[in-house]
Parts: sequence; structure tokens; C-alpha cells
Amino acid sequence: MRLLGASLMCADLLNLGQQIAELEAANIDFYHIDIMDGQFVDNFALSIDFIKTIKPLTTRPIDVHLMVGQPERYIDALAAAGADMITVHAEAVGHLHGVLTQIRRHGLKAGVALNPATQVRTLSYVIELIDILLIMTVEPGFAGQTFIDAMHRKIRFARTWLKMKRSQALIEVDGNIGPQTLAPCAAEGASMFVLGTSALFHHRGTLAENLFETRKHAEQPCERPTGSP
Repeated sequence: MRLLGASLMCADLLNLGQQIAELEAANIDFYHIDIMDGQFVDNFALSIDFIKTIKPLTTRPIDVHLMVGQPERYIDALAAAGADMITVHAEAVGHLHGVLTQIRRHGLKAGVALNPATQVRTLSYVIELIDILLIMTVEPGFAGQTFIDAMHRKIRFARTWLKMKRSQALIEVDGNIGPQTLAPCAAEGASMFVLGTSALFHHRGTLAENLFETRKHAEQPCERPTGSP
């Protein structure tokens, strides 16, 4: 199953209610909420109060991506606000095992995000606590970047590695996921796709039309990128 999520950082915040209603009608699979504090990445984004605002508008899962220093400070409040999945960056956590345990104690899905340069195998000691492995296909912090082609190999390695570890964790990808990149990522093993300006929040069609077109790419037969070893 390939799940498509709307990155609400890229939404029109002045028309958020209307856009969520359109996405609901078009059967979006989940909402991806980026929270940034200007420390781990050089940007600021959404907040815990934002989650409280959208929670009454949807029954879809809310996938929170924390790009913050000391993410353990936010877990309890995010759970109370209505998060269903919380992903923290391996690079931002001093005690990853403890933070993932904290997330799972709330009955939530626990995820680990990896910057492009961080190796998957560094997560061996917490593999049993990971429900989602988020592979950043751009440097975290800003929309509109170019997909890093080397991430195809990383996704493929992650799929093999998770299978070897007998993990059921899903591979999520985030960063310039659109018509040219979605199907190749799926071919390498990704099953959750964060959709921003490349696929969903652009003006070439309505949100429903953009999601429909993107889902067609997601449902294509899996073929690895040309030249993929």
C-alpha cells in the first residue's frame, strides 16, 4: 500500500479549512505536519497549536515531523494535541531509545528521520522501536529543493536492512516528491510519500486533480530508476 500525505507547511494557511475539506473529499491518506524551532534547521514552521486547530477537521492520521532540538520536550504535548505519529531526527536526539519509548507509551507510532548524510545502519540499537523510517531526500528545513539522486540507493538499502532485521517499519520519503520522483522511490521500497509543492500544492490543477494525478504515479508498476545498480 502506498500512502500519500499532504505537507501542510506548503498549504495556503489563509484558506486552510477549505483546503483540508478538499483534501478530505479527495481521500488524502494522512497529513504531515513539520514543526521547526530555528535551531535544528534554519527555519520556523508549524506548531502544536496548529495540530489542535486541524484535529477537529479530519479523521485522517496526523504525522508530525519534529525538526527541533531536544524533541523529547514536545512529545507529551503533541500526544495531547492529537498527533498519531511522531518522527524525531536521529541527529537531534541524545537518547533516541528513550524518546521512541516515550512516543510509544502514548500509543502513537514512533518514527526516526535521517538526514541525507546519516546512515541507516546507525539505528540498529533501536530497530524494535521504529514504526516509520523517514528518509529525507533533500536537506531538511525548506521546501522547493532538488531531489538528491543518491537517496535512491539509501531507500533500497533501508528496505533490505529492515527486512534483514525483521522489522515491519514503513519507509517514508520527504523532499521534492512528485511525478518524476515518486514512482522510483516506490520501486526502491518507500510506501509513505510526503507531498508538497512538487505534487500537490501548485496551481496546475485543483488539490483534488493534483492528488488524483499523483496517485496515478503512485500506482504505477515498480521499476527502478535507469542506471540503478
